[in-house]
Amino acid sequence: PPPPPPAAPPAEPGRPARPVAGDATGWSMEERLYNQVWGMFEDLARTTAAYRSAVDFADSRMEKELDQVLSDPRNRIGGQGDAAREAARARHGELVSQAREVLDRDVAQLVAEAEVVEPALPAAFARWDNPVWHAYRVPMEIPMALRLGDLHLPEADRIRIPMLIRLPLERGLWIDSGRSASLDGSFADSHEMRRLGLETAVAHAARLLAVYPPGEFTVHVIDPAGSGAQALAPLVHSGVLAAPPAQGAAGATEVLSRLTERVDLVQMALRGGAPDALPPGLDTSHQLLIVNDFPHGFDDRAVNQLRYLADEGPAVGVHLMMVADREESSGFGPLLDPLWRSLLRLTPVAEDHLADPWVGHAWTYEPPLVPPGSQVLQQVLAQVAAARRSWDR
Repeated sequence: PPPPPPAAPPAEPGRPARPVAGDATGWSMEERLYNQVWGMFEDLARTTAAYRSAVDFADSRMEKELDQVLSDPRNRIGGQGDAAREAARARHGELVSQAREVLDRDVAQLVAEAEVVEPALPAAFARWDNPVWHAYRVPMEIPMALRLGDLHLPEADRIRIPMLIRLPLERGLWIDSGRSASLDGSFADSHEMRRLGLETAVAHAARLLAVYPPGEFTVHVIDPAGSGAQALAPLVHSGVLAAPPAQGAAGATEVLSRLTERVDLVQMALRGGAPDALPPGLDTSHQLLIVNDFPHGFDDRAVNQLRYLADEGPAVGVHLMMVADREESSGFGPLLDPLWRSLLRLTPVAEDHLADPWVGHAWTYEPPLVPPGSQVLQQVLAQVAAARRSWDR
């Protein structure tokens, strides 16, 4: 049986019980924390849905009462109509205030829970500014999930819910570098969005490298025009890449052909019931392909190979991460529509484009960027590279 969860301290009379990190169900502390985060996610989604429903009810009730007042000609003149309208608005304000009070109470409880859960998260679940990264050691087991950013709703801006995705990845990732409006209404130009998009991809790739055991995760990069050299520097200089970033159409073709062949070979071995019957020297670790500046350097054949990797790769350990502006690839027409649909769209700036599976709220997604001036990413990658060199000996 799983070990019992931590015991919650006794609550003071008239106050809710103080939250405890890891008090959800699970066979390990990691699984309990994962389930607890998802429970917080669901609780916030449902309490916000209840608040929005109450506000909608108050709005419709006030509108109906005002219509009834205006439908009586005697109320259109004199003080009787004004008094009825003021009474309707007062009832509306009271209903909204009651709903807001309930929401604030629930959010305060979730904030208190987040304050104890966030510091207890393991590295795979933690933000880059979490002290757990300063005690980082290369793991010997693959974690059950990975943090890809934070989620929040406008009614509860005080709390951020970790966005946890199960490992291994079931879908590729698309870092949308297209023109996008930030939450403050400002716009970043295309050059800035491409830079931010690739920095976000590097942060995701570094986190994936950090949470896999040595030799279990390999990263390839296609940067046809070499425009991402500055953003890719942490991966290149630390030595964690399988090879230098591929440049030009020939470089892109070579990497895509190699990964496509790997997918074919593993699929044939699995279909034949002999997963160990693979050619000697074949890298059996999970593979991640980062594609920058798409569709530059991609012809029709390369695009088809990319689609094949997106569709068939995750089942056999080959994953795709694209940094691309969809509008720039419009020349391929509907050929790429299935590709974009197959990838999980993320953004390099905060944007409300993700929906929850319960009530379908539009959640604001914030990417997991490294704090300005922090060297944590370089320090983590240095340990990953050292562990990889020891493993290869």
